[in-house]
Amino acid sequence: MESKTFAVEGMTCASCVQTIEKATKKLPGIVESTVNLATNKLTISYDENMVSPQDIQNTVEKVGYKASTDTEQKTFAVTGMTCASCVQTIEKATRKLAGVLESNVNLATEKLVVKYDPVLVTVSDITQAVANAGYEAKEDSGPADSQESEKEKKLKKVRSMWNRFIGSAIFTVPLLYISMGHMINLPLPMFIDPMMNPLTFSLLQLILTIPVILFGWKFYSVGFKTLFRGHPNMDSLVALGTSAAFLYSLGATAAISMGSSGYVNNLYYESAAVILTLITLGKYLEVSSMGKTSEAIEKLMGLAPKTARVIRSGQEVEISIDEVVVGDTIIVKPGEKIPVDGVVVQGLTSVDESMLTGESIPVEKNVGSNIIGASFNKNGTIQYRATKVGKDTALSQIIKLVEDAQGSRAPIAKLADIISGYFVPIVIVIAILSGLAWYFGGQTGLFALTITISVLVIACPCALGLATPTAIMVGTGKGAENGVLIKSGGALETTHKIQTIVFDKTGTITEGKPKVTDIITVNGNNEETLLQLTASAEKGSEHPLGEAIVRAAEEKKMKMMSLGNFEAIPGHGIEVMVDGKRLLAGNRKLMVKQNISLTALEEVSDKLAQQGKTPMYVAIDNQIAGIIAVADTVKENSRKAIEKLQKMGIEVAMITGDNKGTAMAIAKQVGIDRVLSEVLPEDKANEVKKLQAEGKKVAMVGDGINDAPALAQADIGIAIGSGTDVAIESADIVLMRSDLMDVPTAVELSKSTIRNIKQNLFWAFAYNVMGIPFAMGVIYLVGGPLLNPMLAGAAMSLSSVSVLVNALRLKRFKPSLA
Repeated sequence: MESKTFAVEGMTCASCVQTIEKATKKLPGIVESTVNLATNKLTISYDENMVSPQDIQNTVEKVGYKASTDTEQKTFAVTGMTCASCVQTIEKATRKLAGVLESNVNLATEKLVVKYDPVLVTVSDITQAVANAGYEAKEDSGPADSQESEKEKKLKKVRSMWNRFIGSAIFTVPLLYISMGHMINLPLPMFIDPMMNPLTFSLLQLILTIPVILFGWKFYSVGFKTLFRGHPNMDSLVALGTSAAFLYSLGATAAISMGSSGYVNNLYYESAAVILTLITLGKYLEVSSMGKTSEAIEKLMGLAPKTARVIRSGQEVEISIDEVVVGDTIIVKPGEKIPVDGVVVQGLTSVDESMLTGESIPVEKNVGSNIIGASFNKNGTIQYRATKVGKDTALSQIIKLVEDAQGSRAPIAKLADIISGYFVPIVIVIAILSGLAWYFGGQTGLFALTITISVLVIACPCALGLATPTAIMVGTGKGAENGVLIKSGGALETTHKIQTIVFDKTGTITEGKPKVTDIITVNGNNEETLLQLTASAEKGSEHPLGEAIVRAAEEKKMKMMSLGNFEAIPGHGIEVMVDGKRLLAGNRKLMVKQNISLTALEEVSDKLAQQGKTPMYVAIDNQIAGIIAVADTVKENSRKAIEKLQKMGIEVAMITGDNKGTAMAIAKQVGIDRVLSEVLPEDKANEVKKLQAEGKKVAMVGDGINDAPALAQADIGIAIGSGTDVAIESADIVLMRSDLMDVPTAVELSKSTIRNIKQNLFWAFAYNVMGIPFAMGVIYLVGGPLLNPMLAGAAMSLSSVSVLVNALRLKRFKPSLA
């Protein structure tokens, strides 16, 4: 008997509880099924021999809800993969495990991401399943720990490939000269002349070919292992093609040794060696290019300093950054990088945070200011208390986010995934059938072998496997460089389809902090005095308008005056004695109640209200003195960003809880026509849903806790980097700079990346669609040339490299200026 708890999504009432309980109780082997609406949990006792957790989840899904177990997600580094077929093999092997909910392999990053139920499957089960499929998987230690080892591993792989290529080339070049030179009248020593000494001629080629095969031994060890296990990959094609050429030539050499010198013209050693050498060169270029796709991660990792200067037992000591703990007091001097995140406890400085936010202007920091690790201290010595270290720092979180995005899969890759799963076995069948067809059609065995080898060698599942992940790696990395953190390949793909973008008003389009915009005085009062008196009166106030007035006075370094007889009048304003004067500050109701005439300010008050500003009336000694207008000001780039989106053909809407008048005033300033005003926080998600019901792909841009449901509901949720953790967690894209110009940048980047992926997939498919018939001899049938296996090998290598080079073009992406 087994008991399991599932988290259920989509329940709203007791009826949902009844529906789920009834549906699950009908399953065979269910002993008890209980749903708790308050916790959204389903607890089931069942006979594991009669029903599985997957059956329970499927049943819940059929009645309109979603049930999921407490799952874990782990990333594994996989070695031994060479093409898209390997990806399919590993995914199939791991998905077969009971308890594995999701398994995705990224060929470009060589990572396997598995989401699983730890009760049903363990890490060792996953690594064993990968091993049984012919590969090796090790649990990834994460960005902070593996920075140096990952880089070293890539360099080692590049060096290894280069050494293999050089070693192969040293033997292949003389082999090619000996085997082909005499055909174009190049001189050959008499002792290896094929006509004079055919056995020496063939034996020397055999001797030169064996080292090339040894240098390329991995093609055979991996290729045949996967072939015999029923999961052939690209290495299998290379191993089969070159083995056929080598073994045929070996047989010809044996025949020559027994006196059949005519076989001297039937040697294929140079084809086997040249194919191996060219494909090794292609692999070298491939791993070199793949290294360049992840430069964004390496740049981010390189930002963090290696050491920190901390105060321990009253002494200043320098320690490794890994030894810093939360609560340590850290000293940073001018010109040094800040080691970890924290809060300033002593000192004043300006900090360059451009490496994370892209904002070039240094930010002033004083006691109480937050500090971001890896930012650059410009001009003051500070002490700060560490609040986040290791994997919890902002930099580590960004690296993790970018890594996860680079390792994710975009929906556009599905077609390539499906094809690559069947690709290699089909190619092997086509190669054998083509050779047999030519042989039984009257051609020689040598001709048929040439066809078979060419088909095996020219087919390239690598290009298909690399087409999508490499573009996503470069695209998400480029986004990070521009302060746009895209959380997944799916988000990157969906963004280019967005038709409507809904902006939250407060803190997104506007600054989110009310500011004094206008000071209007009457009856002989001046602006400076009015602001000073009112700010002094509002000093203790917690009202947003009062706080804005106090801030305005503090920015002008005004001295606050002493108060007396302070009285807050709820819903109206305040009454207070300031500097011997009776001061009233508040709304129209307060002035009317106190019988103070507003005739002199009626017109200007109405004008301010139309502009979305809130007028605060100020009266001194029972006579109106003026108005201080406060408004939540529009961010510098809001209008520019909205105009740019509209030029791109995207509808822009604004959503706010403000009244219609204020909302329309802000919308008018930034050029928005569609305004959703007086919307309660809990209704924002419903408004997004209504837009989606119109058949539109909708993005939501917000920054607050109350925006989180709408961000999750939207097809793409975009969170402002200065917003709350909840909003950022709910979003698909995070804008580090809080600059709305990054919204069109995200759309442009998505369009550029998807265009690049489509180009890659087109060329990968086109290459195979054209290359395989050419290798089969279809062109030869109509009087064209026959494809030489050596050229097939070169073409195969170049196809993968061309896809990578095209993906690297994305590194030139720059947001348009208008």
